[in-house]
Amino acid sequence: MAGTAAQAEELSLLIERATQGEAFAQRILAYRYECGIGVVHDEAEALRLYTQAADQGDAYGQYRLGTCYMMGIGTAHDEKKAARLFRKAAKQGLAAGQHSLGYCFSNGAGVVQDEEEAVKLFRRAAEQGDADAQVSLGRRFEDGTGGLVQNDEEAARLYRQAADQGSANGQNALGNFYSWGKVVALDHATAARLYRQAADQGFTEAQRALGICCMLGVGVAHDVADAARYFHLATNQGDA
Repeated sequence: MAGTAAQAEELSLLIERATQGEAFAQRILAYRYECGIGVVHDEAEALRLYTQAADQGDAYGQYRLGTCYMMGIGTAHDEKKAARLFRKAAKQGLAAGQHSLGYCFSNGAGVVQDEEEAVKLFRRAAEQGDADAQVSLGRRFEDGTGGLVQNDEEAARLYRQAADQGSANGQNALGNFYSWGKVVALDHATAARLYRQAADQGFTEAQRALGICCMLGVGVAHDVADAARYFHLATNQGDA
């Protein structure tokens, strides 16, 4: 009961601060409405609060509002609005905004497609430790795209940085390198461990890869039941 009372008081204070116009409180409260944390899930209210924070120049509020427009959360999908908001957040140095704007340039979402500009933004965000950007930049090094010279060593370094932060995408990508013996010693056990870490976070590609490991007994004990379980998890998320 004490915990519930404390949580209610915390929420009341957060609402009060947001109502008084504090941008930080507005975007924290917005996130809670977006995810239904301690409040009723309400995407429209989340959008309203993110807008209030963004209008005050709050970089994270701009980034989250841009995400709402990109994903159609509480509003219609609008890539141009999303890109404009990501640009505002990126100009303030927010790594998540830089990565998201990089995504826009890479995919031509709301802006003219420009892979080299995307790489510049991914690099800025990666240098700040953004795990998503580290993976995105790593992929460009692995593929030799975006004006980069192909460099598997640099790709592996970036994937490892992301994996060490718990990024499922980074864990899966680094797992592939160990599975293939690509610039690291071939190590199926390490590959399976990384796949499992990513799979347990719901990463579809890793679930499929771990299922194959279990089915063939590569890096893990042969376990048909475990293989079927991971294949089932991947299929339920739309993996063909």
